[in-house]
Amino acid sequence: MHKSIPYSLRGLDIFSGAGGLAFGMASVGCSDLTVMDFDHVACETLRLNNWNRTRQAWNVIESDVANYDFSAYRGNIDLLGAGPPCQPFSQAGKHQGRRDARDMFPALIRTLRVVRPRAFIVENVKGILRPKFRSYLDYVILRLRFPLIERKHQEKWTEHRARLEKMYTGDKYTGVQYNLVSQSLNSADFGVPQWRERFFIVGVQADAGIEYSFPLATHTKKQLLIDQWVTGTYWNRHGIPNKKRPTNLDRISSLLVELSNSNERAQPWKTVRDTISDLPAPRMKESHVDGHYLIRGARSYPGHDGSSLDMPAKTLKAGHHGVPGGENMVRLDNGNVRYFSVRECARLQTFPDTWAFHGPWTRCMQQIGNAVPVDLAEVVARPLALALAAPRDGSRSRQHTL
Repeated sequence: MHKSIPYSLRGLDIFSGAGGLAFGMASVGCSDLTVMDFDHVACETLRLNNWNRTRQAWNVIESDVANYDFSAYRGNIDLLGAGPPCQPFSQAGKHQGRRDARDMFPALIRTLRVVRPRAFIVENVKGILRPKFRSYLDYVILRLRFPLIERKHQEKWTEHRARLEKMYTGDKYTGVQYNLVSQSLNSADFGVPQWRERFFIVGVQADAGIEYSFPLATHTKKQLLIDQWVTGTYWNRHGIPNKKRPTNLDRISSLLVELSNSNERAQPWKTVRDTISDLPAPRMKESHVDGHYLIRGARSYPGHDGSSLDMPAKTLKAGHHGVPGGENMVRLDNGNVRYFSVRECARLQTFPDTWAFHGPWTRCMQQIGNAVPVDLAEVVARPLALALAAPRDGSRSRQHTL
């Protein structure tokens, strides 16, 4: 990843937070990029890192997406990125869906209606796929397909949905519309050292001549288990002698024959140990590594016993007041648990060490816990960016290096 990009695209990312999705978009060619969030601390993070990765400053706008005038961007955006707040649909939230004041899908659809980008990427938590939200998600998808068909005054959302369904199944329509594909992806399957499932919707203008499909997984648990329990290359790589290796072979012994005969050539899942083992043990005073310091108070309790060093981390969470109980902890070789440092969490979300986070510890952890893993964003955006950059008239695109 992160190679030279032979083109330059115009991008707009809303609900940007710490910049995970925007970072991925920039990595695949969106060098002319505007990012927006209403949270001051998140915007300070974006400003702080403006030159760290993209080599071209982002236009950072601190504003509420729901009230912003996007008319200047109409027809000028190749790729729109959006990660609307996930709290209305999260397993850990209040499960209020469209009744939650934080539901920003209407604001996203308004932005799409005004901007009319050539393509867009929307991401949210997998919890939005639960049956209780299914009818509303279907409605959102229909509105994303036909963003110009607005809800009429006093029209119920179910009536609007029925009108959109009729449009989709038969009525002729010549206005701006998008072809959509959607899929839930596990970050660990794409080289992110964290079990993190996200739901993506990708839309392309119907007349763009682009057919998008989601990339196939590149990393597997099966290959990790082979490396750990069949070949031993995982432990050898980390310099862990036999006597210090975990002794839970009984749990997976039934898998060994199947795994050793596997012809799968995928890469192994990346683990917590793969990701943080080169860092010094965090201390109360910050080390030479930005954001790498110890926060006391971690304790395990039933259902919250920290992430194993030798598997992808459990899903990092933002928490209502910063860090939730035991989700953002690591379980060390001696059985003790401690909180991941800010820098370790950032690595688990595949932010580079040059990416700094503004604010106190709780706000840093909120930003990281709400982010899209950078590498997953890049994996999803890359084939779309390549298609958008392909010249329609046979002319050569200009060279742009990130």
